[in-house]
Amino acid sequence: MWPLPLPWLPTCSCLPEDKAMPQIDLPTGVRMFYLDPNPQGGEVVLLLHGLGSAGESWQLQFPALEGAGFRPLAPDIRGFGRSSYPGRWRIPEVVKDLKALLDALSLPRTHVVGISMGGVLAQAFALAHPERTHRLVLINTFARLRPRSPAGWLYFLFRLVLVYTVGMEAQARTVSQRIFPDAPVARETLRRHILQANPCAYRAAMRALALFNAYPRLSEIQAPTLVITGLADTTVDPKNQGELVQGIPQARWLRIAGAGHGLIATHPDIVNPALVAFLQGKPLPTTEPQG
Repeated sequence: MWPLPLPWLPTCSCLPEDKAMPQIDLPTGVRMFYLDPNPQGGEVVLLLHGLGSAGESWQLQFPALEGAGFRPLAPDIRGFGRSSYPGRWRIPEVVKDLKALLDALSLPRTHVVGISMGGVLAQAFALAHPERTHRLVLINTFARLRPRSPAGWLYFLFRLVLVYTVGMEAQARTVSQRIFPDAPVARETLRRHILQANPCAYRAAMRALALFNAYPRLSEIQAPTLVITGLADTTVDPKNQGELVQGIPQARWLRIAGAGHGLIATHPDIVNPALVAFLQGKPLPTTEPQG
């Protein structure tokens, strides 16, 4: 059970649609917006963004993936970015959204890459649809939300209190500053994304993440897996990320010194070559420390 008596607030309205961005009405009741910059590419790479973010957050990975012949596909998860929020946000429902998107685009199989919340969704998708998951990349994420220190729990509870009391502006300012203290452009992008998110979806997603626990089922993940960890991540403890490596049979671990939670924006020079090499089935570029 959820440890706090959190009220469910009325469904919030989404921002106006952007007609320039591809969109599709899914049978799950979600109008999903997505980025598909290389629709004629080869193997599909489904890119799943973090909490409060949007598909746009993968823009620094698009050129590397396209250059290697892949087809990156970056949806806005329900209630985030421009995608609609049908009033519910549960991880199994989001997995159904993702499957429906792939079905609608006639994509039978995909690599799945997720950061933070997106990594949770990637695990859930791989467990629900192993036959459709080629390779799996989990970035700064967890199998279960288990902060290792009182400070970690306090930060999570502080974010929860903010989103239920003060609102999204304070949430956006606090989270973006913590994740990108030294990267003003990335900080402003994340702040903008959080303000764009549906507040009700944000609350529901936080609750779902707190309750998520794939740890007992990690051994069932069949896809070759790469775990990428920023050793300076203050949002998801790097030790917690080690549980993924220990539990997933075919997992490799790339640890990046000095990288924080938003490393796809701050360290694309390390992330992108490793991502491409792994998806191609090649050895990872030499980066210390590795596991």
